[in-house]
Amino acid sequence: MIVGSKVDYDINDLYIPKDGKEDNNYQKSFSATLTVIVRDKEGNVIKRYKQKSHSPTSNFIGIMLPLTWYVNTGSSWTLTNTSNSTFSYAKSLSESSYQIVYPNNYTNYSVYIQNILVGSGSNNSPYSAYNLNAPISNGSGTGQLLYSSISTPSGITINGSQAYFIVSQSYANQSGATITVSEVGIEMRLQLRQAYGGGGSGNSILVWYDVLSSPISIGSGQSLVIYYTFSVNA
Repeated sequence: MIVGSKVDYDINDLYIPKDGKEDNNYQKSFSATLTVIVRDKEGNVIKRYKQKSHSPTSNFIGIMLPLTWYVNTGSSWTLTNTSNSTFSYAKSLSESSYQIVYPNNYTNYSVYIQNILVGSGSNNSPYSAYNLNAPISNGSGTGQLLYSSISTPSGITINGSQAYFIVSQSYANQSGATITVSEVGIEMRLQLRQAYGGGGSGNSILVWYDVLSSPISIGSGQSLVIYYTFSVNA
């Protein structure tokens, strides 16, 4: 349907309101929140931190592309994994093309979300980030944090007009020294297979990235928990 004569406006036009509202009952349709809780050796909460999260990476955008894009263009999309190696996938009839295979209980990766990574650096360009700037590795040695297994929900929670899910992960500092966390990101594991059941590979990719507005210090013996909350209007 065509209404009026100016139907070809660029959606990036500066004259379009950035956050137009239809009525007083307007609500944001999507939001993401990052929450951090720090506990002392006895498990007492000593710090709470919360900020808006708004930094999907190019990897996230790539895996959100619709099937019709691949079919109509015959193209593939190139992702960069956390080791800075690239790989491409597509949806086509080519026997050599790689496609995403959904995780299942017959593999070691029954869920997509693998880790909430933490680091001590920062990146001013979240879109192009393929890993944290200065990742903190998993362990109890110098400069390390002991990662627990990530906690993912079994379903979506409906609360009034809001639908949401939360992923979380905890970390213990057994390194003997204070460690500072200033960046956080979500890492996903993709299993790839060639069409018609050919060879495949697995890749860990960064799909979400945030720099904390205030770095958080975790003393030796202390721990922290990170929560990512993603919500939409129900």
